[in-house]
Amino acid sequence: MQEIRNIAIIAHVDHGKTTLVDRMIYQARQAREQEKLGELILDNNDLERERGITILAKNVSVLYKGVKINVIDTPGHSDFGGEVERVLNMADGVILLVDAFEGCMPQTRFVLQKAIEMGKKPVLVINKVDKLNCRPDEVQEEVFDLMFTLGATEDQLDFRTVYGSAKQGWMSYDWREPASDITALLDTILEVIPAPQVEEGTPQMLISSLEYSPYVGRIAVGRVTRGSLDAGMNITLCKRYDIQQKQKIKEIMVFDGLGKAKVETVQCGDICAVVGLEGFEIGDTIADFENPEALPPIEVDEPTMSMLFCINNSPFFGKEGKFVTSRHLKERLDKELEKNLALRVKDGLTADSFVVYGRGVLHLSVLIETMRREGFELQVGQPKVIDKNINGVRCEPIEHLTIDLPEDKVGAAIELTTRRKGALLHMEHREDRVHLDFDIPSRGIIGLRSNLLTATAGEAVVAHRFKGYEPYKGEIEKRNNGSLVAIETGTAVAYAMDKLQDRGKFIIFPGEEIYAGQVVGEHSRVDDLNINICKTKKLTNVRASGTDEKAQLPPPLQFSLEEMLEYIQEDELVEVTPKSMRIRKIYLDENERKRRKNNAL
Repeated sequence: MQEIRNIAIIAHVDHGKTTLVDRMIYQARQAREQEKLGELILDNNDLERERGITILAKNVSVLYKGVKINVIDTPGHSDFGGEVERVLNMADGVILLVDAFEGCMPQTRFVLQKAIEMGKKPVLVINKVDKLNCRPDEVQEEVFDLMFTLGATEDQLDFRTVYGSAKQGWMSYDWREPASDITALLDTILEVIPAPQVEEGTPQMLISSLEYSPYVGRIAVGRVTRGSLDAGMNITLCKRYDIQQKQKIKEIMVFDGLGKAKVETVQCGDICAVVGLEGFEIGDTIADFENPEALPPIEVDEPTMSMLFCINNSPFFGKEGKFVTSRHLKERLDKELEKNLALRVKDGLTADSFVVYGRGVLHLSVLIETMRREGFELQVGQPKVIDKNINGVRCEPIEHLTIDLPEDKVGAAIELTTRRKGALLHMEHREDRVHLDFDIPSRGIIGLRSNLLTATAGEAVVAHRFKGYEPYKGEIEKRNNGSLVAIETGTAVAYAMDKLQDRGKFIIFPGEEIYAGQVVGEHSRVDDLNINICKTKKLTNVRASGTDEKAQLPPPLQFSLEEMLEYIQEDELVEVTPKSMRIRKIYLDENERKRRKNNAL
């Protein structure tokens, strides 16, 4: 029987998890020779490569000294916490990866808390020790203090530390003495991480993840917790609410390097993929055919934010996308629910709208961006925070926010954050930079990042994690400026835009196709202004000097999808199509907007 180790790699965003897993694969010589070292093998999704973050947890296995090490790469962002919680169920220990300069960040705390609660033994890897201003010894102390405050056991506090640089491809027990490879880490994994406990008896496996293949359909992934599973075996699928279904396993695969290998049987403790099951969900149990025993289903944190999704009904609908109907939208959201545990979907007020609940703006914007690339056209509303009534008191979600920035920009950052009901908890100087800790309502974070980056000339490093529910903090000032709204459908003309420059900033380029009711800029005052930017210059036969001066327009404001979602007001939507993103008013007709405004007063 082959020895096995199951480990999950946990860390804050961009601390080097995926790079480290890649190195482990190279060390074990399982990567193809033609793979370029510069690219990450595991971040194979376009979105992941562009953003430089891991969104979906992945499984690989590495063979070292005859021991099979199943490695699970996890997302570091708390918005994808549903992914982290699921995969920790499959691991026996964790590699906690921390940046040698940044130290413990909000998401480090978030993922570590989950691991400690589940009783996992950590191995600390202090990465990026090749940085000039790194502080590995201080960071180790920080991690120890953090684990102590999170209530770690003595066994968990007695952790091993390995130092190194995943990018340069070395790990050693002393950061001052670089090695040539990462054997120090692999040896530590074999020594410290316990082998899975083999339990004899009837088979049990909790489905922790799922994959999809166009050839065989949905594949259940999980860890065998008791007994063994065989190909062609009859089993009982135990679902929630005591529902049981008799089914048959067609094939079993185990993770082998970057791919999968078919096997006839899989032993207790190994992570495998099961083909042939129907109608399963994450959290279901594969159990014995005659005497089924269900495992407790996976618990996931509740969503904290909601957003309206509806079909695209703008004048430009159907020009770019292939999926435009409410049926398409409903099917796609249902498909997402199958694998995205932290997501909830409810029907909206109209037949073609849905309210989608998620963990944060990033969690929902990744879903929108994925749908857009698949060819969907949709419209989304302003993100709204979910309040709760606890013991008769209105409570709202609170986030723990950290900002890392240069010393001379601290004043602006504190002012912006406190204006949004943020409370400064801690301030620490690290060489020429300052580290700030705040508690802030989730509402206050919407739109804060872009304002902070503007105020600090792009130097601020912002991170946040969900803390819990606290009493409502009061109203937060919104975007002060109104919108410039087009009143005519046509092409934006530079001449007309030039004449309206003093009214505000534009968010579109001259020559763009626009429609009546589309938001084309930000007004310099509080209220909205309806403007016509399709107006061309009247031609005359009089020629005079100075009449034909060129229109000189400053570059328009450009927003990413997250920034748009954070920017829009209550009466606005973001229209998302495969090629473009526009901001529009919910009611395109100017008179309709006036009437509704008067009725509301």
